[in-house]
Amino acid sequence: MEYTTLGRTGLRVSMAGLGCGGPSRLGRRDNKSDEECIALVRQALDLGVNFVDTAESYGTEEIVGKAIAAVPREKIIISTKKAFPLADRKHPAKEVRKGLEQSLRKLRTDYVDIYHVHGVEPGDYPYASTEVLPHLVKLRAEGKIRFIGITEAFVEDPNHRMLEQALKDGYWDVIMVGFNLLNQSARSRVFSKTMEDNVGTLVMFAVRRALSQPKRLREVLAELVQTGLVARDACNPEEPLDFLIGEGKASTIVDAAYRYCRYEPGAHIVLSGTGSLEHLKANIESLTKPPLPPPATTRLKEIFAKVDCITGN
Repeated sequence: MEYTTLGRTGLRVSMAGLGCGGPSRLGRRDNKSDEECIALVRQALDLGVNFVDTAESYGTEEIVGKAIAAVPREKIIISTKKAFPLADRKHPAKEVRKGLEQSLRKLRTDYVDIYHVHGVEPGDYPYASTEVLPHLVKLRAEGKIRFIGITEAFVEDPNHRMLEQALKDGYWDVIMVGFNLLNQSARSRVFSKTMEDNVGTLVMFAVRRALSQPKRLREVLAELVQTGLVARDACNPEEPLDFLIGEGKASTIVDAAYRYCRYEPGAHIVLSGTGSLEHLKANIESLTKPPLPPPATTRLKEIFAKVDCITGN
């Protein structure tokens, strides 16, 4: 495992982060037992992962709390999130404090390293920055939060309009952004600014259905060609992205997708969510491999240069 510094937080974090939400939610989607989910978290730690990302809305905070109970607190970086929009918008101070204290109990800790406002859409950003942020600052002063973050609603906002607003303000220590080889728009709209201001970045959506299911990838590429966002002759319609596979390249499209995100300038942590131990090991192996050959990354940038409207699902 390789480690890096998460922007201005100064936290030393693993390049691979364990995502406890997404489709799998540590195996909750497949009705795996608490013991199996806890074992998966512990296996990630054994593989060198020290960054665990969960959220109030994922239903996995208790799993994380049980999994890390025997680990020295300073060895683990915990990221969690307050569900947004707030259930009680008229009383943000009460709602934010209640949410954080519930998360702390479930996580079995007295502080979180990063506490995010979760899934903020562009139209809701003014409320998040004026009504929620001041209370996060107060909780940070109390020692219950070390750093403050914000995550985008990538499905509703695949072109990063909210994060463009947030990064102008300079309030946020860490952001979570959707980025993958199909939608690379964060490069110019997000990473250019986070690198300038030394903001920590967490990458989500590195791999979703279109990069893990060949049939879906063909469908997505066909849609992009039809809308004129990708040139008709840019890819093999039967085996899209086949130029990424082979000796000296990647073993699979998923392998290529993780490695592409891992070496993107400005990307500190690439999150990987799974309910499978074998899948976890494979993802971490990809994230610790060398970068893709330059001709392959150059071609990907050229093919998808105009795309900013899909998530990879």
